[in-house]
Amino acid sequence: MAITSALVLFAVIWFMTLFIVLPLRLKTQGDVGKVARGTPSSAPVDPQLKKRALIVTVVTVVLWSILMVVILSGVIEVEDFDWFNHFTPPSANDGIDG
Repeated sequence: MAITSALVLFAVIWFMTLFIVLPLRLKTQGDVGKVARGTPSSAPVDPQLKKRALIVTVVTVVLWSILMVVILSGVIEVEDFDWFNHFTPPSANDGIDG
């Protein structure tokens, strides 16, 4: 796996984890009862973005490490997902009449 592929995989996992973690234990202005003028009641009171970013990064490093071990060890390969033989290259004799 190239370094670019590994970084893209890390970024995808990081953002997926972020979108899962963001709504957890979130207190809205409507829940607290203090809605600031000009904001919706669903706006968060204290989003704690630094804490959430740290949690997301730690979880992502663990998940990414597991996936990298699985991918680099060869336990799962692209050929495992080739149910209809579309990923195999054509042989040298395909298309030659003879």
